[in-house]
Amino acid sequence: MKGTARIYTYTFNFPDRETVSYSVSLDALSHFINTCPVAPPTWSRLPYHQCAPCTLTVDQDPFCPVALNIAELVTAFKDTISHARCVVSCSSAERAVTKNTTVQEGLASILGLLMATSGCPVLDFFRPIARFHLPFSTVDESIFRVVAMYMLRQYYRRNGDNQDDPLDEIRAHYAQVKLVNAGMLDRILHISALDADKNAIVTLTSLVQILEMEINTNLESLQHLFLDPWGEDRFGV
Repeated sequence: MKGTARIYTYTFNFPDRETVSYSVSLDALSHFINTCPVAPPTWSRLPYHQCAPCTLTVDQDPFCPVALNIAELVTAFKDTISHARCVVSCSSAERAVTKNTTVQEGLASILGLLMATSGCPVLDFFRPIARFHLPFSTVDESIFRVVAMYMLRQYYRRNGDNQDDPLDEIRAHYAQVKLVNAGMLDRILHISALDADKNAIVTLTSLVQILEMEINTNLESLQHLFLDPWGEDRFGV
């Protein structure tokens, strides 16, 4: 079934302040529909701490697509402490997920979605996953989803003569993703005194590093799901 437009609404319920809501609308191809009425901030201009792997040019893209996507969210939470406790819920047409957590974990979930759907040439790798967004996913869930998405992608792009390690491209992409995260952190480092938005990006970077370690060990942590202790296929006949 072809994709349809989707809306994810995050709600932050604080014990000592008003509730904050933020919606992410995606089109049928999982591109973020940016309806932010605010003028793009200075730090969203493409040359401002431009990420190392960026292939965009000012002539065609005067603004960083990731920065434009996250500008409204970063502005809304720039004065919020990262470890503040709250109840965060994410609702969509299919389900509602609620977690008692910190502001930075809630923001990390939204930022991951916004960054993957921005049109950034590096992060576009993750856009198929955005179609099946899983709020507050664990490390194991993230590993499984990224690798499964990549394998499915390779299936549709399969070439019988390709003998390369199927994980090499994931390794290469994650090396680039770390540089993009570092670039985004540089962009917003000086716009607020508090740290919720910054630590949310740090959280995403930590997840990237964990995923890199898993990939470099050939996904050993998931092996037990498919092979028994003697190396036999659990699903074999």
